[in-house]
Amino acid sequence: MGSAGLPLTGCRVVVTRERPGELGAMLVERGAEVVHVPLISVEEPADGGASLRRELAALDQYDWLVVTSAPGAELVAAAARQCPDLKLAAVGTTTARVLAAGAGRVVDVVPSTHRADALAAELVRVASTSPCHFLVAQAETTSGDLPGVLRAADHLVTECVAYRTVSVVPDRNGVGAATALVFASGSAVRGWVDAFGIDAPPVVVAIGPATASVAAELGLKLSGVAADHNLEGLVSELERQVNRSTIQADKS
Repeated sequence: MGSAGLPLTGCRVVVTRERPGELGAMLVERGAEVVHVPLISVEEPADGGASLRRELAALDQYDWLVVTSAPGAELVAAAARQCPDLKLAAVGTTTARVLAAGAGRVVDVVPSTHRADALAAELVRVASTSPCHFLVAQAETTSGDLPGVLRAADHLVTECVAYRTVSVVPDRNGVGAATALVFASGSAVRGWVDAFGIDAPPVVVAIGPATASVAAELGLKLSGVAADHNLEGLVSELERQVNRSTIQADKS
């Protein structure tokens, strides 16, 4: 079946993630043409991954393994497979899918809102009966304080830097003709402004208020912010804004 009649037919949407992944697939399913402009690459942390390897070797000493991104999930999933009693938590559906595939089982906790603070709150709720030992594998630079929230609930938390993100010079081909731009994180907004300034396609949508606040701080104007702070909400808000833009253009 062709894309005619789908909500994003004719739209060229810039995705800035390292890999388009689930977001890219969702956009294509709705008829969009995805323009992939990665702004970061994932690399080893400063210690070459030594601390992560050390903690994964002792993974059976933990009650929970928590990951806040798909790259982090990829790095720890094989070790999780060797510890079948270990509970697993992931920040969103894409991260959970990667972790589950590598660990060979379903992830225990995935918040409906794909943010670290929502994950922390859900873990505090689920693990409320007794103190637990959490291993949190995350990027060198993160937003929010998931470990701090868990510690405040009397849990023992070990933080481990699994990887770091490095800015890359983007390929500008196709950006100028894009209809829309979607941001799934504040770091993506910073990467965009570093590369392109505040110039952007006509429609710009952020996944949630934390991402929107970074855009406001840097002077990048948004068309909309997702009401549901996950990939589904991001795409739904994009559809709404594109439809609104089309209606306004027809009236002018």
